Amino acid sequence: MLTREEVLALRAANPPLNPWRVVAAQAVVGVAVALLALLLTFEPAVAWSALYGAVCVVVPGALMARGMTSRLTSLTPMVSAAGVLVWEMVKVAATVALLAGAPRFVDRLSWPALLAGLVACLSVYAFALLWRAGARPAQKRTVS
Repeated sequence: MLTREEVLALRAANPPLNPWRVVAAQAVVGVAVALLALLLTFEPAVAWSALYGAVCVVVPGALMARGMTSRLTSLTPMVSAAGVLVWEMVKVAATVALLAGAPRFVDRLSWPALLAGLVACLSVYAFALLWRAGARPAQKRTVS
């Protein structure tokens, strides 16, 4: 069992990752991929497809971030755990709905460009975790 001081020190050494910063980074990466697609192909349809791929990650991610940062989900550990499950289901459903609607919403859809935007934005999660891990020095952990 940890003492109060140990818990406070652990929290100070491992600050939580702000989900809104991750969503913002995904949006920036999505716009960059769309601009890169436009510069490489000179086809606006390809750029829109890449941007829509980013939207398929950013919008559901924002929905989950909103749900997980609400006061309701931080009432008790049980409510918090249930909140993670509910908001993850909302996120997956929104992603599936957006992907299913892609041919309807994007004129002359390019699936490779859409997937490039989607994968680039999804990779931000891994880089955010690596960035967070690299932000603090490695510490030895002692077991008592």
